[in-house]
Amino acid sequence: MQTRTKNAVPVQTGENFMRRPIAAMLAGAALATLAAPVAAQQQEESNQTRQVLGRILDVILGPGEQDRKDGTDAERPTVAPLTMDQVLADPRRDGDRARDQFRHPAQTLSFFRVEPGQTVVDYMPAGGWYTRVLVPYLGSEGLYIGLTPDPAAADSERFENYVSQLPGRFREAAPGWSLTGAPMAVYGSQDLPEELNGQVDRVLIFREMHNLLRSGAMYTELTRIRGLLKPDGMVGIVQHRAKENAPADYTLGANGYLRESDVVGLMRVHGFELVDSSAINANYRDSANHPKGVWELPPTLGTKREELREIGESDRMTLLFRKR
Repeated sequence: MQTRTKNAVPVQTGENFMRRPIAAMLAGAALATLAAPVAAQQQEESNQTRQVLGRILDVILGPGEQDRKDGTDAERPTVAPLTMDQVLADPRRDGDRARDQFRHPAQTLSFFRVEPGQTVVDYMPAGGWYTRVLVPYLGSEGLYIGLTPDPAAADSERFENYVSQLPGRFREAAPGWSLTGAPMAVYGSQDLPEELNGQVDRVLIFREMHNLLRSGAMYTELTRIRGLLKPDGMVGIVQHRAKENAPADYTLGANGYLRESDVVGLMRVHGFELVDSSAINANYRDSANHPKGVWELPPTLGTKREELREIGESDRMTLLFRKR
């Protein structure tokens, strides 16, 4: 059963909960195959590529009404990607825009080499702040996947209970965003379809590495993320940054801050090499040694110390890794 909200994409009640037009991507693959005569082996390889694309989209988006009726693909209008300036100025982001000065979405996504038409995984998308940027920017030939951790991978019951609720919360909230652009899906990593392996262009992890470390889920999650990526796929990470001389007991995840050298090392041992780093999201006013961790700073202001408001949000590393 499907429900609709005004200007929203259809929402379904299963894992494959959103659908947007992707006819252009499949048509492009078909035209490339039919453009000129090819050898039998090349023809077979092209057919296999189209079949893989079709299986991925069937799994993620579900069959269309016309598909179910007569087995053919119904014609669907495509949605052109918006420019980044258009995305950031969209009224649907009115509640998000105050944080642009700290999160620098245009510069950050450019540094991560995110482009329209890509398949992008947004890891632990939470309230959808980056979802509302990525979906219209990727356009209908792209694909947006919200990915949450496997509850069973955590060695903390509290974390397990928390992450088990994330997919449902995301599905419930997403129709109200009325987004058009890339098809959307959300999965717990334990439920990823095999068809997605080796098909993802970018995985983006915004301020969640500390949770993976402190929960014990890092090995499982980074291993699955690596499997999703294409051979040239990349992982973009933004993470609260501790000072390099910070004591180990402060940088184990519970305070939100990690040392940049530790993040680079952890990614390396999980099969990724550092491509580049950036100061886009740096905030050198942040001492990064707050007794109650990063949550003492805005926007949380957990300890209600008003003098911390002037610091702004946390100092953050911005790192780009390639699968190796």
